[in-house]
Amino acid sequence: MNFGARVTGTGSAFPENRVNNASIVEKLKKLGIETSDAWIRERTGILERRISDVENPAEQNSSLGFSAAQKALEMAGRSPEDIDQIIYATCSPDTLLPSTACWLQHKIGANKAWVMDINAACSGFIYGLATVEKFIQTGQVKTALVVGGEVLNPFLNWEDRNSCILFGDGAGAAIVEQVPADSTQRILSSHLLSDGNLWELFHMPAGGSNMEVTPEVYSRKLNKFKMKGKEIFKIAVKTLSDFANYALKKNQMTVKDLDWFVPHQANRRIIEAVANRLSLPMEKVLINVDRYGNTSAATIPTALDEAVRNGTIKSGQTVLLDAFGAGLTYGSMLLRW
Repeated sequence: MNFGARVTGTGSAFPENRVNNASIVEKLKKLGIETSDAWIRERTGILERRISDVENPAEQNSSLGFSAAQKALEMAGRSPEDIDQIIYATCSPDTLLPSTACWLQHKIGANKAWVMDINAACSGFIYGLATVEKFIQTGQVKTALVVGGEVLNPFLNWEDRNSCILFGDGAGAAIVEQVPADSTQRILSSHLLSDGNLWELFHMPAGGSNMEVTPEVYSRKLNKFKMKGKEIFKIAVKTLSDFANYALKKNQMTVKDLDWFVPHQANRRIIEAVANRLSLPMEKVLINVDRYGNTSAATIPTALDEAVRNGTIKSGQTVLLDAFGAGLTYGSMLLRW
């Protein structure tokens, strides 16, 4: 390839409403479902999450993406006019038509860009980075914007305490720019895989062309997430570990060469199990699931942005991104910052 791709700016945005475990417990109690703050903390590591007011235009998915993108542009020293390509990773779009990427383009004024959505659920941000990397490597794009944004709360089944406690809303963004192919600071490699045979582990039956959301469908909650948590836990731990090792092996590195590991923030227990399997000290693992919950495609870019802005991630360090999502989808990416 003639060029390399480097992340030059990051940004993140969240709704204002903080919902702690006590609020979740109270809501479930009104539905006749017993749980506790201790039960949620023990199983997930989550203390609170942010929930969007979807009637507030400033807290819609593309609006959160817009705020995150503005911050990423500012860090990179770029303007919307510099953007050639926008990839918006989401499984909770503003509308089925147009794409959330088009809504973002409209709001940010990136008039020379071509745009599209990617739905790889929680792996979406890595899928988006890998996509723009290829366009940049071939010289077709010089500056790209990748956003992972979700507003998941409308799709939660509040009668399923195993899944409704997990999720939050938010958006993270990255500016990716063309650099020389031999640049030391760039995306070193990206690795993607899917397994549609495991679709039933996490899915939403209604809302697409197969099943319209009629009153009957709505009453049966077929337009809400359906998740098999125990099965996903086992697969997630193995897959995240395998994909992390695969990325390191492809770059002739070991865990000792890593400065930071940024896994998908699904559940702290999953993250700890993966770190243990990799023999990776938790001090090298970036975590924000305790404060934001599982924000799907937004978990990795928001954790990344937080670490860049507070000085945790420094220039020249090696960072490994690692995710799995509904589909099932998987992805890992190694970067030198």
